[in-house]
Amino acid sequence: MKILISEFMDERAVAQLAAHHDVDYAPTLVDDMPRLIAQAAQADALIVRNRTQVRGELLAALTRCKVIGRLGVGLDNIDVPGCEARAMAVVPATGANALSVAEYVITASMMLLRGAFASTADVASGKWPRNALGNGRETAGKVLGIIGFGSIGRTTARLAQGLGMQVIAFDAMLDGDAPVFQQTGVKYVELQELIGLADVVTLHVPLVDATRGLFDAKCIASMKPGAILINTSRGHIVDIAAVAASLRSRHLGGAAIDVFDAEPLAASADLQDCPNLLLTPHISGVSAESNERVSFLIAEKVLEALR
Repeated sequence: MKILISEFMDERAVAQLAAHHDVDYAPTLVDDMPRLIAQAAQADALIVRNRTQVRGELLAALTRCKVIGRLGVGLDNIDVPGCEARAMAVVPATGANALSVAEYVITASMMLLRGAFASTADVASGKWPRNALGNGRETAGKVLGIIGFGSIGRTTARLAQGLGMQVIAFDAMLDGDAPVFQQTGVKYVELQELIGLADVVTLHVPLVDATRGLFDAKCIASMKPGAILINTSRGHIVDIAAVAASLRSRHLGGAAIDVFDAEPLAASADLQDCPNLLLTPHISGVSAESNERVSFLIAEKVLEALR
């Protein structure tokens, strides 16, 4: 059988697939849609990350495909009902990149609360901004609010608790008395209460109708003054222009944004000059170790589906 891989994957996992099937590993194929569609017609399995849009013409071309392997957890780039209607299984790498995302969240939280890690150029040039940078905040004792308490949210909670943070969480799919909250020592609160209480708010929710535009200007204004906002889930959930405006007005104390409405993000002078803003190119879940875990997990799942 033929396995088509349109984005990057750990090459040892690719070799594992190739030991059993004909593999076409083309990590830049996502940028050549006509070629991707042409090759999709011969594929019994397709493996993608977040940039390959498995819908429309590409989905229609997958006439032989039995399984879509997703090297990650978000499924908004895949027409899941359309795949299921064609008897195609969709398998995400649930949990495999949770630690990578959680470490990103904790690192961003600590950097933005302390506010002292952008001083290298000043210090190296002979300036000494000690007074300006000497009033940063410690992480211990701060309240971390987690919106979305799946595997990534729970891993983030565990790391935060190890630093002495108080952790509260909201998940639309869980009741307040769900056993996981007692098991993890995390307090369940309703969404609006969390937004107003947390020193750091981190988002771990899928992009669905209920979350689209969730953190707009009004929602951001209801956050605690000086709070930090971190989005590693999906673009369209946070209004980045509203984030920039709030940072400039000093209502938000900082923000880390790893995902955007359109990727790559278009150049923006407004964002380039924005204080206390960390922007990264959708890499919170991508590390050497997580890529290995994700790749081998999906390789195993795809092989199982093709047996």
